[in-house]
Amino acid sequence: MAEESQDGQEKTEEPTQRQIDKAREEGRILSSKEMFVFSTLAMGLLLLAFAGDLFALGLHSWREFFHLDSAAQFDGLLLARVIIILRLVIFAALVVGVPMMVVTLLTQIAVGGLNFAPKAMNFKGSRINPLAGLKRMFSVKGLVELAKSVLKVGFLFAIAAAVIWYYLPSIIWLSSSTLNQALGRMAELLPLLVAALLVVLAGIALLDYLWQKHVYMKSLRMTRQQLKDEFKQTEGSPEVKAKIRRMQMEQSQNSARQREALGDVAAATAVITNPTHFAVALRYEAGSAGAPLVVAAGRGAIAQQIIALADDHKITVFRAPLLARALYFTCDIGQEISEQLYNAVAVALAYIHRINRGEVLDEPAIELPDELIFDESGRNLREQA
Repeated sequence: MAEESQDGQEKTEEPTQRQIDKAREEGRILSSKEMFVFSTLAMGLLLLAFAGDLFALGLHSWREFFHLDSAAQFDGLLLARVIIILRLVIFAALVVGVPMMVVTLLTQIAVGGLNFAPKAMNFKGSRINPLAGLKRMFSVKGLVELAKSVLKVGFLFAIAAAVIWYYLPSIIWLSSSTLNQALGRMAELLPLLVAALLVVLAGIALLDYLWQKHVYMKSLRMTRQQLKDEFKQTEGSPEVKAKIRRMQMEQSQNSARQREALGDVAAATAVITNPTHFAVALRYEAGSAGAPLVVAAGRGAIAQQIIALADDHKITVFRAPLLARALYFTCDIGQEISEQLYNAVAVALAYIHRINRGEVLDEPAIELPDELIFDESGRNLREQA
């Protein structure tokens, strides 16, 4: 049966990589005790097989520890024994400790990887709570671990007994052998016994690894709501993403329309600019019933192209920053201007018409409604104030 979260939902979904990374940050990684037992015992067997001469050297140093010379050397005996002990400690660390440490690290890397999690060092009251400790001891997981340990010990004992029983006739005759013969025979039998145990431990380690991986991944399972929440955090809300895609599509379509409209600039009556960031080309025939028509509009590079085309076709370019922005943000290409801009555009076109006839006039003051005064981002300047 699937586990339940605190909100009552079943954890039926496999954990995402982000969930696994979060668990690693908290110090929860996959590990297997049986894999460590197998790897360290295997390394011990290798050390016995390939480092026999080194162990003989260590036994020689240990024998020197109990060797006493004449009384004349008694004064320096304490220092000599300390030196022997230090040599033995260093010897054991190099020959046994370092290989064991390396094989332990390699085992963890192979099983669940190395991990340093500062969060795991934070104080948690549950770690010293006796009730929580008893609950863990008598939980289903604790009983399963106890059953595993009992079965493992019993199985290993049975294998060891079987090996000893098989070699029992030669072992019995050791009592009538010399010490060197007995040690030689034991040196032959001990690796065989350890090898037999290693075969069994390899199977136990593999089963324990698979079980621990199953338990670990099961503990990280997520509910469908957690998956949705994580997706929103990593990928963003679907509604926001859809809105962004819609805006990008609209922007792409607007850019395409603006580029297509560049061919209509030649038919424009005037171009209103800001002075180069925005450009709006208007067409108006005197005496017509309709309002001025927007034939082209753009900002940035497209605005510069509109201005360049207007210069090529001898079309008047009138600089009116606020009016250019108002036209750009409120009007569409191929449509008439907004009714709120009639007066402002009429003043601008009347001025352009008169200077096109050769009159010398001061630029008129063009007034716009407060709600149509924008900055270069399309935000209303009056509202910002």
